[in-house]
Amino acid sequence: MYPYFWFMVRRFTAFLFLLLIVNSLWQCARKGSPSGGPKDITPPTLVKTEPDSMTTNFKAKRIRLYFDELIKLEDVQNQLIVSPPLKYQPDITPQGGASKYVEFKFKDTLKDNTTYTINFGQSVQDNNEGNPSSFLTYVFSTGDYIDSLQLTGAVKDAYKRKADDFISIMLYEMDTAYTDSTVYKKPPNYITNTLDSAVIFRLKNLKEGQYKLFALKDAAKNHVFDQNADKIAFLPDTITLPTDSTYVLNLFKEVPNYSMAVPSLVAKNRIQFGYYGDATGVEITPLTTLPDTVSTKIVKEKDKDTLNFWLTPYEMDSIVFTVTNERLKVKDTFTVKNRKVGIDSLRLNPNQSSSLSFTESFFIGANTPLISIDTTLMSMMNQDSVAITFKSELDTVLNKVDINFEKEPNSSYQLDLLPGAIEDFFGQANDTLSYFLSTGSYADYGNLRFEVKVAEDAYPLIVQLTDEQGSLEREIIANEPQSFEFNHLDPGNYLLKVIFDKNGNNRWDTGNYLKQLQPERISYYPDVIEVRANWEKVETFTIRE
Repeated sequence: MYPYFWFMVRRFTAFLFLLLIVNSLWQCARKGSPSGGPKDITPPTLVKTEPDSMTTNFKAKRIRLYFDELIKLEDVQNQLIVSPPLKYQPDITPQGGASKYVEFKFKDTLKDNTTYTINFGQSVQDNNEGNPSSFLTYVFSTGDYIDSLQLTGAVKDAYKRKADDFISIMLYEMDTAYTDSTVYKKPPNYITNTLDSAVIFRLKNLKEGQYKLFALKDAAKNHVFDQNADKIAFLPDTITLPTDSTYVLNLFKEVPNYSMAVPSLVAKNRIQFGYYGDATGVEITPLTTLPDTVSTKIVKEKDKDTLNFWLTPYEMDSIVFTVTNERLKVKDTFTVKNRKVGIDSLRLNPNQSSSLSFTESFFIGANTPLISIDTTLMSMMNQDSVAITFKSELDTVLNKVDINFEKEPNSSYQLDLLPGAIEDFFGQANDTLSYFLSTGSYADYGNLRFEVKVAEDAYPLIVQLTDEQGSLEREIIANEPQSFEFNHLDPGNYLLKVIFDKNGNNRWDTGNYLKQLQPERISYYPDVIEVRANWEKVETFTIRE
């Protein structure tokens, strides 16, 4: 026994000794391993410019900005702002590579006696980590001195809670060439941009004078206003520099001027007429003689600036149309040629598939124009197989069949449609359809009440509840003070906004620059509102002028 015992002791001692050696070697190896050091968070440092920034009597064809490390250019097409704007885009390097300098070559002939500002935004970044040299600016003058006046302000969106990125702020000098249409035709005298980080703007290196101030969400980046594509903000008053005032610009999208797009055959039984602006009262008339067997119907497409000209399919070559807007005394002529397309067949889609809302009506929508319903071919029963009284009504404007009935909590319903219950313009009818619907408990939802405190002469108001992305959930129109109750809400986060419906037409109206109309005012409740199941929540929103 004893020899074996001492044998085991010696083996264990040897094992411990070996373990200590391995551990020591591992510790030495770990201590000697390079860690890479701390991450570089330092932006590139500008060390020299050629010519010097703030140069007067500038005559160079290019400038260079030198840095203490390799740099690259990122998003320079959005970040770079030259004020006053240049007619031709300059050549800028490096593009797609790295360098220790940025080179800027002019293609324009520069204006005499003018101070220029080149703002690189955050486009200049170090090559390895992408740390930006924020708001790097180069200033020079083609005259004897540098203009030094400033103008500050903020830009906000007239409709949305948060303003867009990259808003151009534009200042036009009111000289003898300036008219109200200048913003459509010519770039401004001075320009800056909010970039992607702020709503505050500051125009620098300005000269004395009188100016008009605008903001654009400039889709084409051409520094002029395109009504169909751009948002605009304008200050109605003239600005006289120097000034200590701060200005707020309210950005909005105008309703475009009326125009009709070229129509196209999108299905054998449908020709699509897209338009801009207000098409109220527009008449579409075929000049081509259609066969007696062809019936036609014109229906506006929901939520789109589109009129659908429905027709009974036939073998056509082309159809000539006139589109007349009597209100504006405008008439267009179009030719629609035949092409290989499919056909639109009747499809019925309920707005609620299974779970019913207590506050939203149930309806069945269609893709082709509906012309009739037969209520004798419709029936509804509850979970106890008891017939339910309901009312069905055809809405030819919104192209749907409304089904109205009294909903009870924790209940199930079955709506049956026999063949022929719903018929469309082409004589197509539904097959046998069954919709299985149910309601939850009132305890599954939350209730929200808002007390909106405004001056009495601020009415009428439109109070809207939206989701966090801005999609409308509920709306209440009020002509006098009241509590705004939103009951049976799904649990979640909501936003609330108040529209001051100045003209009382029950909708928000945007602005118009040429008519000098600002958009109707909107105030957002500042906080996100959390609604929980089986909760009652009361909030107060005080709005001051």
